[in-house]
Amino acid sequence: MKRTYKLEELDCANCALKIENAIQKIEGVNFASVNFMTQKLTVDIDDGIFDGVFNTVVKICKKIEPDMDIVL
Repeated sequence: MKRTYKLEELDCANCALKIENAIQKIEGVNFASVNFMTQKLTVDIDDGIFDGVFNTVVKICKKIEPDMDIVL
């Protein structure tokens, strides 16, 4: 399942790269991309495990960029 989210308060291009690299290492993630210029996160996660894996994605994002919010 491929989805795109808006990243609010993503202030650092280096943090965007760190987030992208960390998300790509999660089991069940087929694709992940963070575009700092458009402030968007695109992820492709297996359908049956989307909710659990996406919770891990959110935790990683908050750990790297605590002030950032992920919105639809």
